This record gives sequence, C-alpha cells and structure tokens, in this order.
Amino acid sequence: MSRTVLAIDIGSTKICAITAEIDNDNSISVTGAGITKAQGLKKGSITNIELAARSIRTAVEDAKRVSGSNISTAIVSMSGAYTKSLNSNGIVNIQSKEISLEEIKRVMHTSLYNANIPNEYEVLHALPFNFKVDDQDYIEDPLGMNASRLEVETHIITTQKSNLNNLKKAVKGAGIDVENIVLNSYASAIATLNEDERELGAAVIDMGGNTSNIAIYSGNSVRYNEFLGVGSNHVTSDLSMALHTPLNVADKVKLTYGSLLTPSNELIELPIIGDENTTHEVSLEVVHNVIFARVEETLMILAQFIENSGLKDQIGAGIVLTGGFSKMEGIRDLAVATFGSIPVRLAKPIEMDGLFDSLRGPEYSSAVGLVMYSANAYTPYEIDVNKRVRHTNETPVTQSSVDFVTTPADIPVAPSEEPVKKAKMINLADEKEKKSDEANSLSKFWNWATQLF
Repeated sequence: MSRTVLAIDIGSTKICAITAEIDNDNSISVTGAGITKAQGLKKGSITNIELAARSIRTAVEDAKRVSGSNISTAIVSMSGAYTKSLNSNGIVNIQSKEISLEEIKRVMHTSLYNANIPNEYEVLHALPFNFKVDDQDYIEDPLGMNASRLEVETHIITTQKSNLNNLKKAVKGAGIDVENIVLNSYASAIATLNEDERELGAAVIDMGGNTSNIAIYSGNSVRYNEFLGVGSNHVTSDLSMALHTPLNVADKVKLTYGSLLTPSNELIELPIIGDENTTHEVSLEVVHNVIFARVEETLMILAQFIENSGLKDQIGAGIVLTGGFSKMEGIRDLAVATFGSIPVRLAKPIEMDGLFDSLRGPEYSSAVGLVMYSANAYTPYEIDVNKRVRHTNETPVTQSSVDFVTTPADIPVAPSEEPVKKAKMINLADEKEKKSDEANSLSKFWNWATQLF
C-alpha cells in the first residue's frame, strides 16, 4: 500500500512544497507541487514567524490542490546557518557474539552520549561513517556479523534549539506538523549524487539565492558540512551599487546578461536609483566584471572550506554544483579554474516518476532530496532529529517523536543472557534489628579488647 508524503524545502528566496506517493518498494511518484517566494527569512533562518508561516501555507495549499491530498505532516529542510558539527565515537561489547540491530542502535546512541554537545544545541543528524568490528575497519554494514566488540565513528550535526523551535513554529503556523527535519545540503546530496560518487566521495555545493551550503560525502555518509551566507542575490546587490540602478533592474540585468564567459563591449541603458526617469549607459564589460568578481570570491571561500575540512583527498568524484546560482553561464569553467585539479560537474535532481518540468532545475535539488529521504534514500544508518535510529531497510512507520535526554540511563542495553533477578523487598524493622545486633557484637568485642590490654 502506498503512502503520501509532503516535503517542504524552506530556502532563502523560495519555498517549495512537493507531495508524492511512495510505494512499498520505495518507488516515488510526484503528485503535486507548490512554489512561492520566501518571506520572513534571512540567510536561511526564520526572522518573522508569521510571514514565514504565510509563505509556507501558500506553497503547501498549492501542492495539495494539485495532488488532491489532505496530508497534515511534512518533512522539512533546514539551512546550514547556525549549525555546528563534530565527530564522536562509541564502543560496545557484543554479548551474543552476533551483531543485531539493537547492538547497532546501542553503539550509535553511545557515540551520541560521548559527544560534547552544548546545552543550547539539538542534534539534527548523527551519521556513522566508519563501523569497526573487532579490529576490522570500514565495515559497510555490520548487521549479522560475528564479533565481540563493535565500534563506530559518527559525524554529528547540531543546530541551535531556538532555531529549530522557530522553524517548527512557522510550519505549525501553516497548519502542518513537522514529522522530520533534514539539513538542506544533505537533501541536495541525496538528490544529485549517484552510487559511484557516494562511494568515491564528492563535495556537494548547493548555491542558492542568499546562501551556499556545502556537504562532503565520503564512505556513503556526510563527513563535513559548512555554510556560507552568500548567494546569487549578492550579485544583484553588487550590480545595483556598481551600476547605480534599482534592485529589480539589476536582477533583470543579471538574468539577461549574467555570464562569466568573455565579456561584450555593447552598451545597455539603465535607470538611475532615485530618479528612474533618467537613464545612463553602461558597458556589458562592467556588468561582467562585477559578476565575475563576486562569483570568483564565493568559489574561493568554498575552496577554502574544502581545504579546511581535511577531506580534500577523499573526494575522488570531485565537486558537484547545484542550486539556482549554479545556472549562471560559465560557472563550471570558473569553478574548475578555482578548485584546481578537482573535477567539477553541474547537477540537477535525479529523474523520478511524475516529476514536473518546473522541478527539474538545479534549484529544486533540496526539495526532491527531501522526498527521496522519505523513501529511505539516506545513509545505511543514522539518528534523526527525533533521536530515532533509522536504517535503509526499515519498514515505514507513522511518526513517533522520541525525545530522549542523552544520559547514561537512556543508552539502550543489549539483553543479557542471565535471568533478571527480582528486587528483594527489605523490611525496615528487620534491617533495624540487624544493625542493632551488629552494634552489640562490636561493643562486646571492644570491651573484651580493653580488658585484655
């Protein structure tokens, strides 16, 4: 029996809602979509809950109208702004000598407990990138293996609790319950990478309107993620200031003449800010130079992120550029020149049944990735924002929000082979009498000792 899912990608400039039917074999069929301009957001974070809720509601209602569904829960994307990442590890002994799903859950929760996560931060994803069985490294899937010890190395992505709560409030204000939350660069990686790229390692850069998010995928898991508050709207701002023309005109210039290839010497006539009846002529060479400078600077910062990650030698498949900003003509050539010898490709979302033509562009990678995440297209194992351990072969279940507190008592313990001993009831009167007898014996011994010496 198929199930209906709703995915809401909350971007910096647009909000995209997609409804889809997912069959038991996890095949996806897109049934509806709604796209609206984002309001109440700045650099990917909620700045006005009421405005954001209104934008989300508009997109969701459009998607529901097209699909004819009435779903009330959604999987939502979150920007990499205000997220922090760290690596942790966990180790457990295997009493039964065979690794079951319970042992994998236990070792992952142990790595989460061992992580030094600040109080004001909440876990978004805990992604294992290296399972070790006894002393054997890089086990793809430890399930069912014989072992006496299981270790795991985990990449943990956290976000500020206030940021998470504001996002939930905005979605709730649109009449939708949040089922799950996924980092947008992780969703983009799911929608754009193929099996070979996941295996060899790749850096996925989602370049949007006001933000650029990077996720380095290696060993079938996200190993590094970073956020840059620069996007294509910054090119519009630069053009507006350099050409002394209104923002809406600068945006049209960017879309019409924006190119990183060889500039032209042609002149265009533009209105002046504050006096739009007066125009002045501008060379397209100036337009090219302004755009080139901003895009080059952005790519250089992203290249520095890759350098700082320490994983540059683990991205054998190279760099994958996606997002609306990546549509700029000539950006791949500039990226190749900026990133050096690393191969670069431009990516659109993976094709699926019923995908609308309007959703086939790179700016919808994150939204399509959310739908694929709902169909279990994530890393083999992970702990999601609900603290639930998910695995790719799990049976779809209705949402169960498990808000456990990461304390030692919450770490699942494997069932022991010994029978559990019942707690012995102690009679307080008997205990008091026992202590009294012990005190009398001690007193008699002390009297005898003092008489002897």
